Amino acid sequence: MFFSRAKTQPVTAEDALAGRGEPTYRVPEVHAVNGNRIQPPFPDGMQTAVFGAGCFWGVEKVFWETPGVWSTAAGYAGGHTPHPTYDEVCSARTGHTEVVLVVFDPAVISYDRLLKEFWEEHDPTQGMRQGNDVGTQYRSAVYTQGPEQEAAAKLSRDLFQERLTAAGYGEITTEIAPLGEFYHAEGYHQQYLYKVPNGYCPVNSTGVACPVGLPGV
Repeated sequence: MFFSRAKTQPVTAEDALAGRGEPTYRVPEVHAVNGNRIQPPFPDGMQTAVFGAGCFWGVEKVFWETPGVWSTAAGYAGGHTPHPTYDEVCSARTGHTEVVLVVFDPAVISYDRLLKEFWEEHDPTQGMRQGNDVGTQYRSAVYTQGPEQEAAAKLSRDLFQERLTAAGYGEITTEIAPLGEFYHAEGYHQQYLYKVPNGYCPVNSTGVACPVGLPGV
Protein backbone atom coordinates (compact mmCIF):
# COMPACT_ATOMS: atom_id res chain seq x y z
CA MET A 1 0.00 0.00 0.00
CA PHE A 2 1.33 3.46 -0.90
CA PHE A 3 1.38 5.92 1.98
CA SER A 4 1.73 9.61 1.21
CA ARG A 5 4.84 10.98 2.90
CA ALA A 6 3.03 14.27 3.47
CA LYS A 7 0.42 12.46 5.56
CA THR A 8 2.85 10.36 7.57
CA GLN A 9 5.69 12.82 8.14
CA PRO A 10 5.33 14.78 11.43
CA VAL A 11 5.19 18.52 10.90
CA THR A 12 7.58 20.79 12.78
CA ALA A 13 6.39 23.65 14.97
CA GLU A 14 7.91 26.07 12.48
CA ASP A 15 5.98 24.60 9.55
CA ALA A 16 2.67 24.01 11.37
CA LEU A 17 -0.44 26.03 10.62
CA ALA A 18 -0.73 29.22 12.66
CA GLY A 19 -4.09 28.44 14.21
CA ARG A 20 -6.11 30.95 16.20
CA GLY A 21 -6.71 32.31 19.67
CA GLU A 22 -10.13 30.75 20.16
CA PRO A 23 -12.17 27.90 18.67
CA THR A 24 -14.25 28.42 15.55
CA TYR A 25 -17.05 26.12 16.73
CA ARG A 26 -19.12 25.36 19.81
CA VAL A 27 -18.80 22.09 21.71
CA PRO A 28 -21.67 20.50 23.66
CA GLU A 29 -21.25 20.62 27.42
CA VAL A 30 -22.80 17.22 28.13
CA HIS A 31 -22.28 13.65 26.96
CA ALA A 32 -24.91 12.43 24.50
CA VAL A 33 -24.95 8.95 26.08
CA ASN A 34 -24.89 9.51 29.84
CA GLY A 35 -25.62 13.22 30.28
CA ASN A 36 -22.44 13.93 32.23
CA ARG A 37 -20.23 16.89 31.43
CA ILE A 38 -17.61 16.55 28.70
CA GLN A 39 -16.08 19.92 29.57
CA PRO A 40 -14.72 21.05 32.94
CA PRO A 41 -15.57 21.43 35.71
CA PHE A 42 -15.82 17.76 36.60
CA PRO A 43 -16.93 16.42 40.00
CA ASP A 44 -14.42 16.37 42.85
CA GLY A 45 -12.35 13.24 42.89
CA MET A 46 -12.49 12.58 39.18
CA GLN A 47 -9.26 12.18 37.24
CA THR A 48 -8.52 12.45 33.53
CA ALA A 49 -6.50 10.49 30.98
CA VAL A 50 -5.86 11.14 27.29
CA PHE A 51 -5.35 8.39 24.70
CA GLY A 52 -4.90 8.28 20.93
CA ALA A 53 -5.53 4.95 19.20
CA GLY A 54 -6.66 5.76 15.68
CA CYS A 55 -10.07 7.08 14.71
CA PHE A 56 -11.44 8.73 17.84
CA TRP A 57 -15.03 7.66 17.12
CA GLY A 58 -14.38 4.03 18.00
CA VAL A 59 -11.88 4.78 20.76
CA GLU A 60 -14.37 7.01 22.53
CA LYS A 61 -17.04 4.29 22.41
CA VAL A 62 -14.66 1.77 23.95
CA PHE A 63 -14.05 4.05 26.90
CA TRP A 64 -17.57 5.36 27.51
CA GLU A 65 -18.62 1.70 27.80
CA THR A 66 -15.88 0.98 30.37
CA PRO A 67 -17.17 0.76 33.97
CA GLY A 68 -15.75 3.53 36.13
CA VAL A 69 -15.46 6.01 33.26
CA TRP A 70 -17.63 9.01 34.08
CA SER A 71 -17.37 10.85 30.77
CA THR A 72 -15.47 10.98 27.49
CA ALA A 73 -14.78 13.52 24.78
CA ALA A 74 -13.19 13.40 21.34
CA GLY A 75 -10.43 15.89 20.72
CA TYR A 76 -6.99 16.78 19.46
CA ALA A 77 -3.65 16.73 21.30
CA GLY A 78 0.06 16.43 20.73
CA GLY A 79 0.28 19.14 18.09
CA HIS A 80 1.39 22.72 17.53
CA THR A 81 -1.56 24.60 16.05
CA PRO A 82 -3.80 26.37 18.60
CA HIS A 83 -7.51 25.49 18.31
CA PRO A 84 -7.25 23.37 15.16
CA THR A 85 -10.22 22.29 13.09
CA TYR A 86 -10.81 18.73 11.93
CA ASP A 87 -9.92 19.63 8.34
CA GLU A 88 -6.65 21.16 9.53
CA VAL A 89 -5.79 18.10 11.61
CA CYS A 90 -6.54 15.89 8.59
CA SER A 91 -4.10 17.93 6.53
CA ALA A 92 -1.25 16.69 8.78
CA ARG A 93 -0.14 20.30 9.14
CA THR A 94 -1.05 20.80 12.81
CA GLY A 95 0.86 17.93 14.41
CA HIS A 96 -2.17 16.72 16.36
CA THR A 97 -3.48 13.22 16.78
CA GLU A 98 -7.10 12.27 17.31
CA VAL A 99 -7.49 11.54 21.02
CA VAL A 100 -10.11 10.81 23.64
CA LEU A 101 -10.31 12.57 26.97
CA VAL A 102 -11.36 10.02 29.59
CA VAL A 103 -12.82 11.30 32.85
CA PHE A 104 -12.75 8.47 35.37
CA ASP A 105 -13.43 7.69 38.99
CA PRO A 106 -10.22 6.24 40.49
CA ALA A 107 -12.28 4.64 43.26
CA VAL A 108 -13.86 2.42 40.59
CA ILE A 109 -11.21 2.05 37.89
CA SER A 110 -7.49 2.72 38.03
CA TYR A 111 -5.29 4.46 35.49
CA ASP A 112 -3.44 1.15 35.08
CA ARG A 113 -6.70 -0.52 34.07
CA LEU A 114 -7.39 2.21 31.52
CA LEU A 115 -3.94 1.60 30.08
CA LYS A 116 -4.79 -2.10 29.75
CA GLU A 117 -7.90 -1.19 27.79
CA PHE A 118 -5.86 1.18 25.63
CA TRP A 119 -3.18 -1.34 24.66
CA GLU A 120 -5.64 -4.15 23.97
CA GLU A 121 -8.10 -2.12 21.88
CA HIS A 122 -5.73 -1.21 19.03
CA ASP A 123 -2.47 -2.18 17.37
CA PRO A 124 0.25 0.11 18.77
CA THR A 125 2.90 -1.08 16.29
CA GLN A 126 1.62 0.59 13.12
CA GLY A 127 3.35 3.97 13.29
CA MET A 128 1.49 6.81 11.61
CA ARG A 129 -1.66 4.81 10.90
CA GLN A 130 -4.26 2.51 12.35
CA GLY A 131 -5.67 -0.05 9.98
CA ASN A 132 -6.71 1.64 6.74
CA ASP A 133 -6.57 5.11 8.29
CA VAL A 134 -3.22 6.61 7.35
CA GLY A 135 -1.66 9.82 8.67
CA THR A 136 -0.07 11.39 11.71
CA GLN A 137 -3.50 12.05 13.23
CA TYR A 138 -4.02 8.30 13.64
CA ARG A 139 -0.83 7.56 15.55
CA SER A 140 -0.97 5.73 18.84
CA ALA A 141 -0.36 8.03 21.80
CA VAL A 142 -0.64 8.37 25.56
CA TYR A 143 -0.53 11.95 26.79
CA THR A 144 0.31 11.96 30.47
CA GLN A 145 -0.53 14.33 33.29
CA GLY A 146 2.21 14.20 35.89
CA PRO A 147 5.06 11.83 36.71
CA GLU A 148 2.83 9.06 38.06
CA GLN A 149 0.91 8.71 34.80
CA GLU A 150 4.14 8.91 32.81
CA ALA A 151 5.78 6.13 34.83
CA ALA A 152 2.65 3.96 34.63
CA ALA A 153 2.35 4.45 30.87
CA LYS A 154 5.99 3.54 30.22
CA LEU A 155 5.87 0.50 32.48
CA SER A 156 2.70 -0.78 30.83
CA ARG A 157 4.23 -0.21 27.39
CA ASP A 158 7.28 -2.27 28.32
CA LEU A 159 5.15 -5.10 29.72
CA PHE A 160 2.94 -5.13 26.65
CA GLN A 161 6.00 -5.11 24.39
CA GLU A 162 7.15 -8.32 26.05
CA ARG A 163 3.82 -9.94 25.17
CA LEU A 164 3.90 -8.61 21.61
CA THR A 165 7.44 -9.80 21.03
CA ALA A 166 6.59 -13.25 22.32
CA ALA A 167 3.63 -13.34 19.92
CA GLY A 168 5.75 -12.32 16.95
CA TYR A 169 4.67 -8.68 16.65
CA GLY A 170 6.97 -5.73 16.04
CA GLU A 171 8.01 -2.76 18.13
CA ILE A 172 5.50 -0.45 19.78
CA THR A 173 5.50 2.98 18.14
CA THR A 174 3.20 4.67 20.68
CA GLU A 175 4.08 8.23 21.56
CA ILE A 176 4.21 8.78 25.33
CA ALA A 177 4.55 12.46 26.16
CA PRO A 178 3.27 15.06 28.61
CA LEU A 179 -0.14 16.44 27.69
CA GLY A 180 0.11 19.97 26.41
CA GLU A 181 -3.18 21.45 25.26
CA PHE A 182 -6.24 19.32 24.72
CA TYR A 183 -8.74 20.75 22.26
CA HIS A 184 -12.28 19.37 22.04
CA ALA A 185 -13.25 18.23 18.56
CA GLU A 186 -16.28 19.61 16.79
CA GLY A 187 -19.69 18.75 18.22
CA TYR A 188 -20.58 16.23 15.53
CA HIS A 189 -17.56 14.13 16.50
CA GLN A 190 -18.64 13.84 20.12
CA GLN A 191 -20.11 10.38 20.82
CA TYR A 192 -20.33 9.93 17.06
CA LEU A 193 -21.01 6.19 17.08
CA TYR A 194 -23.94 6.71 19.44
CA LYS A 195 -25.45 9.26 17.07
CA VAL A 196 -24.52 7.22 13.96
CA PRO A 197 -24.47 3.57 15.12
CA ASN A 198 -23.45 2.26 11.69
CA GLY A 199 -20.82 4.92 11.13
CA TYR A 200 -17.50 3.80 9.73
CA CYS A 201 -14.59 3.27 12.07
CA PRO A 202 -11.66 0.83 11.84
CA VAL A 203 -12.32 -0.21 15.43
CA ASN A 204 -14.95 -2.93 15.12
CA SER A 205 -17.88 -3.75 17.34
CA THR A 206 -15.66 -5.61 19.78
CA GLY A 207 -13.38 -2.62 20.03
CA VAL A 208 -10.41 -4.36 18.45
CA ALA A 209 -8.55 -2.68 15.62
CA CYS A 210 -6.87 -4.69 12.87
CA PRO A 211 -4.93 -6.85 13.15
CA VAL A 212 -6.91 -8.69 15.79
CA GLY A 213 -5.51 -11.19 18.26
CA LEU A 214 -3.04 -8.97 20.14
CA PRO A 215 -2.11 -10.53 23.48
CA GLY A 216 -3.61 -9.13 26.67
CA VAL A 217 -1.65 -7.71 29.55
